[in-house]
Amino acid sequence: MKNIVLIGMPGCGKSTLGRLLAQQLKRPFYDADNVLEKLEGKTIKELFAVSEARFRDAETRAVRHLAELEGCVIAAGGGVVKRSENIGIFKNSGIVVFIDRSPEKIVQDVDTESRPLLAAGRQKVFDLYAERIELYRRCHDHTVDNNGELEAALQALLELVRRES
Repeated sequence: MKNIVLIGMPGCGKSTLGRLLAQQLKRPFYDADNVLEKLEGKTIKELFAVSEARFRDAETRAVRHLAELEGCVIAAGGGVVKRSENIGIFKNSGIVVFIDRSPEKIVQDVDTESRPLLAAGRQKVFDLYAERIELYRRCHDHTVDNNGELEAALQALLELVRRES
């Protein structure tokens, strides 16, 4: 059974949708950021304090670890697309789904102070979106829109998984 890997902006709903999808499918759920912190024994904030490169190296190690699992739902970190090797690793063991949510919707819902890359404020969300949107669009196998009701996005994910199974 292939993994289902959710990619997208911080705050787009990857973790929320991932948990719900995993429950519906009776599959294990992994938040890549939590896995990364366990594997490294450091928080994301601590890794970023050293450098973004240090964090990205740790992220790639977590991606490799997660890709070895089977039949899981994985919420990837928002910047996982910054290294194409990460997406290649995920695609070898799963289906990559871009959770598309507009930056306007993200800033309405997300506490930017609790996320290291977004701590600079709401404008950072728009800047990251502009920087990453083409990467997300190039990397995915499928897209699910999450600009409306959460339940609609979940249903779209469930339909996609059923088609791919």
